[in-house]
Amino acid sequence: MSAVFFDGLDVSYGEAWGSHQGTTHPEPLSRAVAARRHAAGMDYAVLLSARERPLALVERWPRRMWRVYLFDDRSRRMQMIDLRPHSTGMLLAHRNTRWQVADERGRSYGTWDVRETTTVSADGQVEVRSESAGPGGTSAEPPHARTSGPSDAPARRFPAPVENFLSPVPEFGDWQVFAPFLAQQGHEPATAVVLRDVPMGEESGPLRASGIEQLFRPGACGTPDGPAVVEPVEAGLLRITSGRLAVSDPGLIGESARTVAVPPGEFPVTLSLLRTAAGAEVAAARVTFLDAPPREWDMALLPDEDLGLLGGGQFYGVGVDTGTVAFVDATRTVIEDRLDEDLFIPLDSRFTVELPGTETEPNLIAFRAGRGDGSYPVWIGRTDDGQVVCVVVDFQLRASDGGE
Repeated sequence: MSAVFFDGLDVSYGEAWGSHQGTTHPEPLSRAVAARRHAAGMDYAVLLSARERPLALVERWPRRMWRVYLFDDRSRRMQMIDLRPHSTGMLLAHRNTRWQVADERGRSYGTWDVRETTTVSADGQVEVRSESAGPGGTSAEPPHARTSGPSDAPARRFPAPVENFLSPVPEFGDWQVFAPFLAQQGHEPATAVVLRDVPMGEESGPLRASGIEQLFRPGACGTPDGPAVVEPVEAGLLRITSGRLAVSDPGLIGESARTVAVPPGEFPVTLSLLRTAAGAEVAAARVTFLDAPPREWDMALLPDEDLGLLGGGQFYGVGVDTGTVAFVDATRTVIEDRLDEDLFIPLDSRFTVELPGTETEPNLIAFRAGRGDGSYPVWIGRTDDGQVVCVVVDFQLRASDGGE
């Protein structure tokens, strides 16, 4: 094994991804977003590299927990260290797992021959277990797999000064705290290690409302699955009585609806059907409040959601668990026991269904949710002076092909 000597570390940020293959962030974050997540107690990941070689992946978890993956000289994750808060105010490396690979075949296939796990209690009681993959050959469990639960492997137990397993809790950006861990994979830090942030591209912010109006423009278009035809379809008039529109899975009304302040009245609902050789799907749905072009678009947010915590292309959206979304007045309730008969079964053969209202209760207009369950952005189109023109759910079946 050839050690990496380093006097500087390149620092980049992303979503936590240590359980996946790869040596770069699949979902990068800017430093600013990572810092806001740190302050909010949310999870994120820090990749520490030297000369384009990853040396450590540090994951910040909620409740002040940390996990460090260490890479060997061939950029393989061969060690995992879990750290948790200790009564001293520092971090205790309470579990340290190392994988050993005997030959190149194991290295190529990502298997291991021996796994050694060291567990340390808060008072310095140490337990070391060494497990062999057995006579049948190397284990099929990848070297970076998480370890949990009891083990039948024999253990060595002994006391040790707990100070040997403590490290400072890093402030955001103070990643030199983790440089000493790199020596456990044979890497050699200089006396002073300089940190360098890796610059990100300009498109690192939240999802933008691109091409929303084109979603309802009839005619041929392109999609990731090939050519298609857009067919706008009117789905009826939505009655708003409370001045609050709710966008929700009809099976989850009242739990996670996204609400928008709108005028009372009756307003047209339009579906955008996307027809391809494989059939037709609902690509988007819109309720229109003003006969005017939207000049700007806002993402519909819940009160506790912060756009500043989102990475590149991420969004907060309406959660779908029944393959269905509805536009409805925020005061409208549903009888859950009747949803199958009144809504979900009819939607098996139709794109949209209306649940009529009464003299005192507004109606509900539901429609299929693109390709089914998931999360989808809800956009609010506004005039220059902030009036709501329309609200759109985009099921993201089309590639962005236009401006805002």
